[in-house]
Amino acid sequence: MYLGLDLGTSGLRALLVDDGGVPVASEAEAYEAQHPRAGWSEQDPGAWTAALDKAMGRLKAAHGPALAAVRGIGVSGHMHGATLLDAEGAVLRPCILWNDTRSFEEAATLDGTEGVRALSGNIVFPGFTAPKLLWVKAHEPETFAKIAKVLLPAAYMNHHLTGEYFADMSDSAGTAWLDVGKRAWSGALLQAGAMSETQMPRLVEGSEAGATLRNDLAAAWGMSRDVIVVGGAGDNAAAACGVGAMGERQGFVSLGTSGVLLTGRDGYAPLPASAVHTFCHAVPGQWYQMGVILAATDSLNWLARVTGSKPAELSRELGDAIAGPERLRFLPYLSGERTPHNDSHIRGAFLNLGVESDRKAMTQAVMEGVSFALRDCAEAIGQTGADLGGLLAIGGGAASRFWVETIATVLNLPLDLPKAGDFGAALGAARLAMVGAGAGSVDEIMTRPNVAGTIEPRADLAAAYEDAYQAYRASYPALKTLP
Repeated sequence: MYLGLDLGTSGLRALLVDDGGVPVASEAEAYEAQHPRAGWSEQDPGAWTAALDKAMGRLKAAHGPALAAVRGIGVSGHMHGATLLDAEGAVLRPCILWNDTRSFEEAATLDGTEGVRALSGNIVFPGFTAPKLLWVKAHEPETFAKIAKVLLPAAYMNHHLTGEYFADMSDSAGTAWLDVGKRAWSGALLQAGAMSETQMPRLVEGSEAGATLRNDLAAAWGMSRDVIVVGGAGDNAAAACGVGAMGERQGFVSLGTSGVLLTGRDGYAPLPASAVHTFCHAVPGQWYQMGVILAATDSLNWLARVTGSKPAELSRELGDAIAGPERLRFLPYLSGERTPHNDSHIRGAFLNLGVESDRKAMTQAVMEGVSFALRDCAEAIGQTGADLGGLLAIGGGAASRFWVETIATVLNLPLDLPKAGDFGAALGAARLAMVGAGAGSVDEIMTRPNVAGTIEPRADLAAAYEDAYQAYRASYPALKTLP
């Protein structure tokens, strides 16, 4: 047996799989983020460990013999979070999360520092870890002076599980302290961020054993003391492991709270100016690239809230097949945008509203706006030389055939729909544990799910959606000029 832990922004999921990688049982426990000021997003790491204790307690009660057979644990975590520990390992302040934008000035300064983009392979976004530490240095100097270790959320969970400090390459690539090409901490980047390598965790590959489970936790959960904890992964790399997106022409479009277009890469080919994320993959010798939009299903959730309806209800009104773009245009910048704009200040808009605009038109415009934003990501990734293909459509929004067909047509790429099953970040974390414990190679374990069907782009509507996309693309610079 193997255990995958997915430490998400809104909750933790524990997934137990057998030696064939087939899910056996899972438990989940929710928690919340705090937003003490506009643009701030924080979380108490104690909420993560409390959620783990509850989930594991239920797993033990219902599946004790299976837990006793666990050989390896992998952790997936939401990226970029800054968890600060003192010399005794105590948490100094709430973790500053990935969607916190307070450090936009520090990010801009760091991004403009000579050599930072070249070494890190990325624009320094406000959500990255390094600018958060510069913000702490400037605004909470007493806390900054006590920092002995900076851990990403997954690395903090690794520490909780083992008592040791280690992190994987895929997660660490999102800090702006890692030389992503060399897969090593960069002295120059750390110096630019006012940090030292002694404050960093030890680096391991995501499928590599980092340490063994603490004796007290092993006893509490009825598990062996020899259980290994592997490096794990950042959430998107773990999701890629869960669906077998490891190399060229292997990727996915994810319609979750945020939207992700990801492709595996067999080599390192950064293009920071495109605002594409170029990160180490969770297995040796591989990288991945992705474009990220900050509000995908979150845009539909927002519309549901303001119209007093449910997202599924809005989706049902559109049916399953597209018939051409809506004149009403939606720009999904509800929380700013990453790829390709790197703009934490821009906000969303509806354009071309008329007396005829109804809820159905607004829903279609929202889905199209998210689809156009993903096309922006595809255009940016294409500039790096990546050949997008073999894309799966995953995430909650992929339940809408209308939305998936819109995206397929806007991207002019077929999208595969996986058969119903349990895959994603928790499964990817469990798969990493399987490789680390010797259950098989990466190629044997990181397989693609069976496909239930393929949504082809609508050739008869391609020109109309291309025109709509070009109009959408022209809207951002116009919106940017407005006060």
